[in-house]
Amino acid sequence: MDRNIVLPRSIRYLIAVAEHRSFTRAAEVLFVSQPTLSQQIKQLEQLLDVQLLDRSGRAVRLTAAGEVYVRHARRALGELESAKRAVQDLSDLKSGSLRIGMTPITDYLATPLLEQFSVRYPGIIVSMLEMPQHEIGDALAEDRVDLGIAFSSAVSIEDGSEEVDNHILFVETLGLVVGTGHPLAQQHGPLSKHVLEQEPLVLFKGDYALRRHIDQYCMEQGINLNIAIEATSLSVIMEIVRFGRRATILPDVIACVQPGLRSIALLPELPRHTIVLICRRGQYKSPACRAFGQLATEWTESRCLRTPVHRLRPCPLPDVCAQAEVCAEPRCMLDSDNVDQNPLNERDKTAV
Repeated sequence: MDRNIVLPRSIRYLIAVAEHRSFTRAAEVLFVSQPTLSQQIKQLEQLLDVQLLDRSGRAVRLTAAGEVYVRHARRALGELESAKRAVQDLSDLKSGSLRIGMTPITDYLATPLLEQFSVRYPGIIVSMLEMPQHEIGDALAEDRVDLGIAFSSAVSIEDGSEEVDNHILFVETLGLVVGTGHPLAQQHGPLSKHVLEQEPLVLFKGDYALRRHIDQYCMEQGINLNIAIEATSLSVIMEIVRFGRRATILPDVIACVQPGLRSIALLPELPRHTIVLICRRGQYKSPACRAFGQLATEWTESRCLRTPVHRLRPCPLPDVCAQAEVCAEPRCMLDSDNVDQNPLNERDKTAV
């Protein structure tokens, strides 16, 4: 050990002697032998090259240098104690921070999870950073985020990157989404895939994961998309579709909880996409990071349960939302009770 290091123990010994004005009494209070106490303080004086205690009288007292040193030493011990409490608060999840990178779609789908985390751990400050899918891996590697919520279709995840760990949160079904005033809104579906060539679409730009997912489907099905508008904001896309004659492709659950939108199935079925929680493999995980991962697991399990829902307004996919058997099926994330429990009819089975 470096002999120039001042240990908190030596400082506490000095303060005890100064308070009790006696080596004997200080040793009793500290439960150490008097020779050990004297030796530690002597080493401290040698290190500082100054006399801290005046031992000439019946009572031991601080020298002028000792008074100055003890005043600063008390502050230093206070800071060390504050640091200890701060670390303990982190472990107890009473304080801390968590940075999460998300795509425009995944931040919307994971909002209930974030709300639960905030309620359970109100002392944790959560920062949500919206970014394209391909930037999340870079943000993790550069320590700009602690966790990412992304599509499993990302190249880094599909290829089993050695730098990324991922945990599946849920699987969502995609659908053709139109406003309730759109001519197709009254169609029960499923519709032919060729509607994508006929209807003007509003989609995310080509570098977004959901768009790549859609492009892959269209390439496999030989479909030439009729793209009218490209955007980078989910809110913009929904508003254009809600109040206009344009259509889009989004997870069914978004259309289910958003007023003025209707989701329609296509044949062949649009691909389902997996939402995953990702982190950098081998990196230190803070208590807040570990707590979020645990809550995500609990939330995923509860989300897959069949739960009755109470509709605050008509749901475009009532049977699917109420009767979902597996987490791959969307359901309304609204309040509970008074749901038609009739099984899916044949038409609805083909629609999902």
